[in-house]
Amino acid sequence: MTVQSAFQEEAARVDEVLVQIRKQLREIGPRYTGNDFTEQMLELQREQRQQRLEVAEREPYFGRIDFQETVHPAPKPLYIGKAGVAHEKSNDVLVVDWRAPVASLFYAFSGGEAPVTYESPDGDVEGTVHLKRNLMIRDGKLERVVDSYVRGQEEESVTDEFLLYRLGESKDNKLRDIVSTIQQEQDRIIRTDKNKAVFIQGVAGSGKTTVALHRLAYLLYRYAGAIRAERMVIFAPNRMFLDYISGVLPELGVGDILQTTFADWAQEQLQHEVRLDEAYDPFVYWFEQPRTREEMEHAPSRVKGSLAFKALVDEKLSLTEASLIPEQSFEPLPGWKVTPAMIVEWLSTDDASEPYMKRRSRLVSRLKRWLESEWKARRLADGKLKSQLGTKLNAYTKKIPSYTASQLYSSLLREPAVQELLPAKSTAATIKALKQKLVQPEDLAPLVYIQLRLFGFEHSPYDHIVIDEAQDYSPFQLEALKQCQRQPSMTVLGDLQQGIHGYAGIHSWKELISLLPEADTGYFELDRSYRSTMEIIDFANLVLGAMGTGVKPAVPVFRSGEMVEVTNASTDDERLALVVDTVKAWQKSGHYRTMAVLGRTARSCEEIAGKLAEAGIAASLVQSKQDAYGGGLTVVPAYLSKGLEFDAVLIADADGDSFGSNDAKLLYVACTRALHKLKLLYCGELTSLVSEPVAAV
Repeated sequence: MTVQSAFQEEAARVDEVLVQIRKQLREIGPRYTGNDFTEQMLELQREQRQQRLEVAEREPYFGRIDFQETVHPAPKPLYIGKAGVAHEKSNDVLVVDWRAPVASLFYAFSGGEAPVTYESPDGDVEGTVHLKRNLMIRDGKLERVVDSYVRGQEEESVTDEFLLYRLGESKDNKLRDIVSTIQQEQDRIIRTDKNKAVFIQGVAGSGKTTVALHRLAYLLYRYAGAIRAERMVIFAPNRMFLDYISGVLPELGVGDILQTTFADWAQEQLQHEVRLDEAYDPFVYWFEQPRTREEMEHAPSRVKGSLAFKALVDEKLSLTEASLIPEQSFEPLPGWKVTPAMIVEWLSTDDASEPYMKRRSRLVSRLKRWLESEWKARRLADGKLKSQLGTKLNAYTKKIPSYTASQLYSSLLREPAVQELLPAKSTAATIKALKQKLVQPEDLAPLVYIQLRLFGFEHSPYDHIVIDEAQDYSPFQLEALKQCQRQPSMTVLGDLQQGIHGYAGIHSWKELISLLPEADTGYFELDRSYRSTMEIIDFANLVLGAMGTGVKPAVPVFRSGEMVEVTNASTDDERLALVVDTVKAWQKSGHYRTMAVLGRTARSCEEIAGKLAEAGIAASLVQSKQDAYGGGLTVVPAYLSKGLEFDAVLIADADGDSFGSNDAKLLYVACTRALHKLKLLYCGELTSLVSEPVAAV
């Protein structure tokens, strides 16, 4: 079959499927707004079906695989899409949901005539693949057909033409789904069993965030009924990143998943008993002025996030739980007596795993019932005496410690063992801030851990937790999140090579993996970068040099582009003028939808944004704690750019003063934001991290 005839055949089928989809959409009918519960449940199902059909109407499917089961005489074409669609009357499958077991063939098959197998609910199914085809459909119109495998034809190239085509497209201000281009190693992670804590080390541009989001969609499909979207949570590094990824799950037909930051979530669990001290911005403190590696290693935030600090918290909690049993008996009147032994017996009938404050509340209620029982048994009626007994009971129960998380944490910080780990000045400042209900980010993990141990998790346990940029998490943060699950079910992802928050994060994945039973964990490495050109990835790898992160360097897909430019300016004014000229040239070319100028500090970015404004160039200035990223031309400090990507990136101050020897990871982050074009400017001495410019100008 010729390329033209294949295109015509596929275009005709797209039209046929769209007729079915649009007919089914019309027949859904008006929305039910009444109060009947059964109808409300049916309306919810209709709404979900409508959302799936609307996704399918825009892009009915993206792939085709012709598969012949061993027991069948001929191959059957299977069309893979974001949402499954069946024929209204015959119930024949028109589109297979990408999460269905048979759809795994589309992602796992990479060529060859040997038999293949996929795992179905009824067991393994074996057969042969006759055709693997990619299709691009936009707004209901077929635009492109690419065959990556035709049985019997000699394979000319291992390069995925369709993948390269999609990677070469321009970028907008939102993260896209990757359903049509999921790679074999990514699909393996997505389809991993739900009762696992999956750790993903993924280089910049490896698609780890989108893999995690697609894994959520897969789990909801695969374990429908056993897990629910409202019992899932995604932890992102900041609110701007949440906005950036906000479009992926709805496009996959998934809603109701909580998306938050650890700081926001922790304050919610603490019932807003405390709030973050706005006067302290960790980005400003750690990135706006040079910091040594030693300073980062001995930062209070590293101590408070460590397992050694958690051990002190656990010890304090154990002593608190032991104090639930008073040393003295309760004897409000002669002959009326509750001994510590009786209290031990009472407590033994309760669930010992219940949080401390709930057990304390139960014990106080038991003492009140005992006192009332004794009063009734003696048939007393003296109101004054009864009031006195109540006063004595209150005095006795006050001896059983009652804490808020802040109170217990403040008490812990005063203890000598803590003073040995933390400077006295630091603990004194934290105690003072807690009195004003203020905390710093590093206090949230121990505080929320204490809260959960004292009061328990007030919601249903999470079915699944996603932690993005997890290399910046401390072991204590993961320990806190473990309190919210009965069984580990997590997707934990990040890149040690982008671990710029050395004052708080980990140096090795073992620091987090070791917190869970080995049988409950899985570890994957994604070392292929699909974001940047070969030239950009090779340059970024040179920046990291021999840092010894313990992970594989990024391997680019075979997508070549322009050489990386490194340009010197004789003066700072000339450097700023070159920023303006470069941006003008890029805008005039029309090649780039999204562009970014990255500066080392917020102050330098403000200066750059000012110069662009003077030149009549509109640019968005990204600042710490910003909620949204708008696309277009952006000026952003390098340390806030992590997680974002742009068609073209200009690093405006690649000199030695801005990027010293301790800033390799930060410069690596900056370089790997670029998809197609990367340029560095510097004034004075070029940073030693770029010892061999690729294309000096």
